[in-house]
Amino acid sequence: MSEYILFTDSCADLGPEMLEELGVDVECLTFNLGGKEYVNWPDGRDISFDEVYAALRKGATASTSQVNSDDFTKAFRRHLEAGKDILYLGFSSGLSGTVNSARIAAEELDPQYPTARVIVIDTLAASLGQGLLVWHAAQMKKQGKTLDEVAAWVEENKLKLAHWFTVDDLNFLKRGGRLSGAAALFGTMLSIKPVLHVDDEGHLIAMDKVRGRRQSLMALVDKMEKTAIEPAGQTVFISHGGCRDEAEIVAKEIKKRFGTKDIYINYVGPVIGSHSGPGTMALFFLATQR
Repeated sequence: MSEYILFTDSCADLGPEMLEELGVDVECLTFNLGGKEYVNWPDGRDISFDEVYAALRKGATASTSQVNSDDFTKAFRRHLEAGKDILYLGFSSGLSGTVNSARIAAEELDPQYPTARVIVIDTLAASLGQGLLVWHAAQMKKQGKTLDEVAAWVEENKLKLAHWFTVDDLNFLKRGGRLSGAAALFGTMLSIKPVLHVDDEGHLIAMDKVRGRRQSLMALVDKMEKTAIEPAGQTVFISHGGCRDEAEIVAKEIKKRFGTKDIYINYVGPVIGSHSGPGTMALFFLATQR
């Protein structure tokens, strides 16, 4: 069996300790905040995630950019030169062109390394939804599963990885073109909070509306109750936009309702958070459907 490495990008929102534990390499996207460009390092070495969300709360503008194919070529080449095949699990093509850049790099490297393999998978996932797929892939790799076996599992199960989000400030969705100005204004006045998910095409879409922040957090758990596969035995991921205390409330409710023991909490990284805003809360688990 050829040796291989798992590879992802920083939109998987896995922390540095988790990435080290899983043995996963990561390519980082960049973002512009207040006119300055930063790298979305998993450890926040350029700027801490709390600083990013504090700046956004104060009205700073942010924009993001995908990884270009040259960066992927350099990163992939390093592992190919070491004699390792690569399985890259990338950020949803419904939200970014990053995975296409990885495909271009893989095609460019293919004739240069004819005995090596680079498999690129569009996870159609975002944030710790993408991260949870990477986590499952890493568990399979530790169990001795081959590159093809892990890739096949991800392809077969990625549309069973449920993503449920809510946001605290509707104006960030308005700026991203996902909500009209009038809807954002009235929603803010009435304390309306949307419940969103990532669909089978990898797009972020609104599903429900609830009134009040706590109700929106509980609505995420309600969605889990309806579709989760054996939730007590699952590993569940929660990501948050600078609101760890509220993420703990969601985790506590999950443990109370389902007896789930393994819950991993981390930030929504600044690339996704630039568009969803401070106070974003997201819940990820395996389900009968997205």
